[in-house]
Amino acid sequence: MDRTVRRLAVATIAVLAVPLAAQQEVPMRGNTPIAPQGITVPPLPDTPVRYETAEGQTIRVVVLARGFQAPWSMAHVSEDTILVAQRSGEIRVVRNGVLDPAPVAGGPTARGQGLSGMDLALHPDFDSNRYVYISYSKPLDEKRTTLAVARGVWDGRALTGTTDVFVGEGGGGGPIVFGGDGMLYVSSGGGGGGGGQGGTQSPNSLAGKILRLTDTGDVPPDNPFVGRADARPEVFTMGHRNTLRMARHPGTGAIWEVEMGPNGGDEVNILEPGANYGWPLVSLGRVYNGPWQGPFTQDGFRDPVIFWMPSISTSSIAFYTGDRLPRWKGDVFVGGMRYGEIPGTGQLHRILINSDLQELRREPLLQDLRHRIRDVKQGPDGLLYLLTDGADAAMLRIEPAD
Repeated sequence: MDRTVRRLAVATIAVLAVPLAAQQEVPMRGNTPIAPQGITVPPLPDTPVRYETAEGQTIRVVVLARGFQAPWSMAHVSEDTILVAQRSGEIRVVRNGVLDPAPVAGGPTARGQGLSGMDLALHPDFDSNRYVYISYSKPLDEKRTTLAVARGVWDGRALTGTTDVFVGEGGGGGPIVFGGDGMLYVSSGGGGGGGGQGGTQSPNSLAGKILRLTDTGDVPPDNPFVGRADARPEVFTMGHRNTLRMARHPGTGAIWEVEMGPNGGDEVNILEPGANYGWPLVSLGRVYNGPWQGPFTQDGFRDPVIFWMPSISTSSIAFYTGDRLPRWKGDVFVGGMRYGEIPGTGQLHRILINSDLQELRREPLLQDLRHRIRDVKQGPDGLLYLLTDGADAAMLRIEPAD
């Protein structure tokens, strides 16, 4: 199907499924939309919630822990211990479902601002070296921060020997993930800027890029721009707006990136060496006062494999490979923080893909909870774990109902 036709078809289906509050005409003041009032977000229930899903996978959702302040990411360091990074720069720990009241000692000094956060990734040989990687916003002075990646050793109680392995230029902490090649992929922010000198379309800038580094923060010699005088050797891909999370595909080892569009046009991209994903020259979204950002596609730019219109404010991505939820095996899960620009409409999307990595079906989940979903991860126990967003946030666990 022609991409424009396909896009309009998906948008039409999405509009039919929008809650009534999201279908109302957007009030304007001149050319500027007035912020919507949103929907009241109920407190999370104290007892498990049961759901019948479209694939026949009956689940229940359990609140595992509460009391996080703006959590951004999590990492399972053992079957019963989970590290949680907060935008404030604190790292918390949950042991056997109980949140330790004291922050983890030994992390870097961070200061979250803008869309930046604090991401965690475990070294591929974590079981032997215990390395935890932390992407964070490193303070330069009272106002400025820059992207940095630190590495520390988890000793079971705290991080020790934490030191920076990479410091970028401007911006703040972005997503990180290890690929199937053992390399560390780092998102560099600043993608909201223009496409000219110093912007997302310049390979000589780190803005709006995905970087590829060794586990010591060095540049691999086979990076696509190595040896070019007009490009930064760290750059792996370019033309990104706001990368919110990345995940390694369990079969191919390729990195899948989830990217927030402007007003719509959220994307999932498969990263390929040297590829350009088009921002801000092409987009499937609108600017915030209504017009389209630009053409939907153009020769020389890579198209997303999954996209949203209206937006769900994508936040995270994970592949399910476990056996506890067998009807979901191989599916992609993407967290959403609000639907169609309406506050109070957070949800989780489950996407079924075929062997050619093409989307077949999509199912929104947990819509009735209305909480913003900040992170989704599969645990070593084969269950799915979620973090909600904001003050007094929670960790949820999705498990079989029976």
